[in-house]
Amino acid sequence: MHWAALIILSCVTLQRLGELALDKKNTSALLLSGGVEHGARHYPLFIVLHSSWLICMIVWALWFNAQVNWILLGCYLVLQAGRVWVLLSLGRFWTTRIISVPGAPLITSGPYRFVRHPNYWIVICEIALLPLVLGAWEIAIIFSILNAALLFHRIRIENTALSSRR
Repeated sequence: MHWAALIILSCVTLQRLGELALDKKNTSALLLSGGVEHGARHYPLFIVLHSSWLICMIVWALWFNAQVNWILLGCYLVLQAGRVWVLLSLGRFWTTRIISVPGAPLITSGPYRFVRHPNYWIVICEIALLPLVLGAWEIAIIFSILNAALLFHRIRIENTALSSRR
């Protein structure tokens, strides 16, 4: 595997693990403050999807000695700035789950001023773009389709959970 591909995939893996740690902390706090989780049954599918996505890219990079497209990597890094903007905008309300806290304000600052579900838009782009950074267009297509199916279901659940706060 090209050394750059290994470093990139290692960084993304560490980022995702860090996000899961932040999710666990925020989820616990939100549930303790009266939050209610919605759509918990589909949540494991996201874990499987994202883990499989990373594993497939690692296998791809090893098998095909993936070379990095630096321009697409730059685009991917810009997406990470968007991810940080989402995290900062949601603060203690950011989780990888759908948790609604009765009486909590609906976040309308940051990227939420411009688009609904900005984190999902970022993830859609990431799932398509990172494999393309490594030249794995097949992985980009397959996981984009799977992600779209899950997100379609999840967004309906989230919109219902948030509808009373709009």
